[in-house]
Amino acid sequence: MPIKWALLTGCKTMPINVRPWMNGWHLPKENFRSVIVFCKTGFVNFGMKTYHKILLLFIAVALSFKVKAQTNQEAVNLVKQGVALHDEGKYAEAIEKYQAALKLDPNYPTAYHEMSYTLFSSGKGKEAIPYLEKLMKLDPKSGGAYDMLGSIYDDDNQPEKAIELFQKGISIDPDYQRLHYNLAITYYRVKKYKESEDAAVDAIKLQPKHASSQRAYAMALAMEGKRGCSLLAWCSFLMLEPQTKRSAGAYQSIQAILHYGIKKTGEKSINMTIDKNDLNTGNLILPMAIVNATSGKTNLSVTDSLKFQLIEAFKVSSSFYGDQKNDFYTRYMADYFKQLGQSENMDAFAHLVSLTANQEENAKWFKENEKLLTALDTWVTNTKREF
Repeated sequence: MPIKWALLTGCKTMPINVRPWMNGWHLPKENFRSVIVFCKTGFVNFGMKTYHKILLLFIAVALSFKVKAQTNQEAVNLVKQGVALHDEGKYAEAIEKYQAALKLDPNYPTAYHEMSYTLFSSGKGKEAIPYLEKLMKLDPKSGGAYDMLGSIYDDDNQPEKAIELFQKGISIDPDYQRLHYNLAITYYRVKKYKESEDAAVDAIKLQPKHASSQRAYAMALAMEGKRGCSLLAWCSFLMLEPQTKRSAGAYQSIQAILHYGIKKTGEKSINMTIDKNDLNTGNLILPMAIVNATSGKTNLSVTDSLKFQLIEAFKVSSSFYGDQKNDFYTRYMADYFKQLGQSENMDAFAHLVSLTANQEENAKWFKENEKLLTALDTWVTNTKREF
């Protein structure tokens, strides 16, 4: 059950080294370390020993390229030793193992992958470039190679080159999710927000449980001025990642959106300012819905106010994208959250999304209302989200 799992573990990072090309699972640029491993059956929390068994299995049989049967066994063993050294943070020693493996077998793709990854992880991304270029020749369909090379150029302040590599990688391996995600991040950095939104949507479609893609989507929408759409995207992100440092920022973004243009001027009076740029957009109806949400209600806690505000926002969320038609937003966000707002789970949801802001209150509430958390979790599990 994903929500309860997230609350129980706190989604804290674990000392697990996940290769960015393994089974299409590439970590966010800002953190090449895995929080969780997502499987079709749900979230699985692996210990180090279990992980290394899986890693060795993937290296042997599940990489995107095919290792030739003639690969020198000694080279294979050296790469395994290098991986173990990398996982211990001994990058220089790991590099020596990969170099020795490549001397024995200059066409061993795994050695080029591991060499590139260790160089990149140790802050020597530029030195990884020739190894990645060689890997692309050995395995032209390696989405992971294009992804890592694009990330290196992006980190080197060459976003256009990075975008070119991500796009080429997508044309070769369109199902490699991290190419779409990292493309969204790079577009965002160069202020191409609509392109960032579109790339984030593609990333979400490939891996809906990837919280960073949901976050990238929310950020792009916010910069486009689509505040209502961004509100729902932040809620979607917090369903996956409710109690991290990033979650605190997401909650602050939600509060900023809910109170945008609304100022309380007295005990019973509110001043609402409508930006002239919002007169013909989906943002026009949101502040009116927020004001109406708590009108006539007294002695509300912060969480109660949030609950009523979100319920009203979800009711009118279909209008947030404005006159433009966007099937992904309508189906995946608006329709879904409208259903949630009409359910009996909004108490639990309001406490969930505000977990980082009111930790003591919310922790106590969840302890006393475990059945409501379970009900929300069941609803999330059983309610299908359409693209």
